[in-house]
This record gives sequence, structure tokens and C-alpha cells, in this order.
Amino acid sequence: MLLRIVKMEFRPSQVKAFDDLFVRVHSRIETMPGCRKVLLLHGAESECVRTTLSWWDDASHLEAYRKSPFFGEVWPKTKAMLNAPAIAWSSAWPEGEAIPNAAE
Repeated sequence: MLLRIVKMEFRPSQVKAFDDLFVRVHSRIETMPGCRKVLLLHGAESECVRTTLSWWDDASHLEAYRKSPFFGEVWPKTKAMLNAPAIAWSSAWPEGEAIPNAAE
């Protein structure tokens, strides 16, 4: 399994717009083939920072999502709100390790 981490810093005037966009697209991302879970974290030291964590069955599922028409709609909207380039990376998720539950 793969954990994708994307840190984004938004222009202050765009933070609420991004949060609203995320609420609208969150469930659709989670229904993409191979996606197990998506979480949005708020910056601890800056209200303008958001980090997404998404768990994928493997890199091919993540890449298919990134090449999907849906991503092609959402990412340009998100990118237009950024104050700095997003920083993204993937890490192997330990086999057998549970994915955190947002309700906990």
C-alpha cells in the first residue's frame, strides 16, 4: 500500500474556498479505484497550510487517479489557489498497519 502526502500553502483569501472544494470532492476521491482513504489536515502553525493524506492500493492506482478527467478538473482549481508550489511525495505504508480512522 502507498501513502501519498501533499502539502499545500494557500493564499489567505483562498483557504475557505479550498476547504469548501475539498468537502465537495472528498467522497469522490475515496471512490476512485484503489483509493482506501483520504484525510485533510490543517496546519498547526499556519492557517493557510493544508496537507492531504491518501492511501492507495499501489502506485498504479494513484497514477490512474492523477491521469483521470476528475483530477484534471480538481487539480487546476486547487493549483490556482496556492501561494507556493505544492510539495508531494509517496511512501510505502507498512504491510498490516491499519489506516487511521478519522472518527477516532
